[in-house]
Amino acid sequence: MAKRSYTKTPMREQAPEIRNQNFEEVALGYTLAEGRLEASRCLQCKNAPCITNCPVMIDIPGFIKAVEENNMPMAYEILSRYTNLPAICGRVCPQEKQCEMVCRLGRSKKFEPVAIGKLERLVADWSLEQPVEYNEVSGEKGRVAVIGSGPSGLTAAGDLAKLGYDVTVYEALHAPGGVLTYGIPEFRLPKRIVKQEIERIIAQGVKIETNVVVGKTLTMDEIMTDFDACYLSVGAGAPKFQGIKGTALNGVYSSSEYLTRVNLMHGYQFPKYDTPVQESKNVVVIGGGNVAMDAARSAKRLGAEKVSIVYRRSLEELPARQEEYHHSVEEGIDYHWLSNPIEYIDDGTGRLAAVKCVQMELGEPDESGRRRPVTIPDSEFIIEADTAIEAIGQGANKVLLDTFPELALNKWGYIDADEETCATSIPGIFAGGDIVTGAATVILAMGAGKIAATEMDQYIQKIKQGEPVK
Repeated sequence: MAKRSYTKTPMREQAPEIRNQNFEEVALGYTLAEGRLEASRCLQCKNAPCITNCPVMIDIPGFIKAVEENNMPMAYEILSRYTNLPAICGRVCPQEKQCEMVCRLGRSKKFEPVAIGKLERLVADWSLEQPVEYNEVSGEKGRVAVIGSGPSGLTAAGDLAKLGYDVTVYEALHAPGGVLTYGIPEFRLPKRIVKQEIERIIAQGVKIETNVVVGKTLTMDEIMTDFDACYLSVGAGAPKFQGIKGTALNGVYSSSEYLTRVNLMHGYQFPKYDTPVQESKNVVVIGGGNVAMDAARSAKRLGAEKVSIVYRRSLEELPARQEEYHHSVEEGIDYHWLSNPIEYIDDGTGRLAAVKCVQMELGEPDESGRRRPVTIPDSEFIIEADTAIEAIGQGANKVLLDTFPELALNKWGYIDADEETCATSIPGIFAGGDIVTGAATVILAMGAGKIAATEMDQYIQKIKQGEPVK
């Protein structure tokens, strides 16, 4: 047997000085030969911890073994048993904190873990080049409505269709995909990939209706009358602001608005698409998650001369993926660690001129377990800026919730749903994804969608058989 490489097989990327001027995908993917080489590093563990640490419990050693044996149809068949969105997960799932974190090869001090995510992308991209087979669903098992076409809703819809249900997905925007479409930039997740993955879910028999705002154009009473069960997966895309002085100035954006303009509305392709994005010279992004990285890296590609991220903790606490952070540094993004904005400064005409910040230090841990940032007195400093983007999280979308007061919410304003079953306070109504957990990862939302599909199937069949349900 050939000696295993200590390090992952590298993936080719666009050079930083080229990619920070375009919106084309940064990582270029493995060739089949590179994939087989990387797959040969897998130890093929029994009771593999990578499986149990995957929110959708993919048979990771199984599909990797198939790649090593050059059996791509088998590799995809294994993947598709567990996930409806493998090409997306292979790109944006935080493998370093999940499956790869517990890889037994990587637990050795000498070896890096197997590049599980890159191999998943390889298999999924191969599958997207194959012909699509369209299935007809009888719908005899029942009818299910899914509200929201993000990763959680698409997962639930796909799994329910496989189980034999007539599934209709309602999407408020003009294009399906939820955060996959409006939130994640082209250079991380090409929209053609999202479109192809969704087409495969439609091929399973799922119907998707766009421009339907449940709570306005369609009521929950109508949904509950026409369907046997409903899954609420409307996400958490409502913008949040710190509320500091000057927030209303021209040039201050929420990350939700900024990224939606760039991604869903194709602002980066203006004037081909009629969605102008403000031309910026100096951009300040507030926050430290993947959304902050996406906003900063998008601003750089849109022509900003200087882009700075202001984060109130240190690099050690940064919640963004390491890969996204390293890519941002390579692309010329600056960082102000242990800093926080306290005022947006007016240029005298109602436009942003600068951001006043203070320096922070880390005190005692807060409820999240991270050390709480504390302001250092008399530490103010100014960053020149004509654009500021707050990427400090999103809140619950209230359009549906405000018109459905019977539904129980938790103290944060999200839907109160059982973690193990996704059941809500109303029989037949299930919920999952960011509208339950708050903003989280794509793969965790998918995990909720899988749970919900199983639970909804059991609920509907019990109803049809006259059995009592909780």
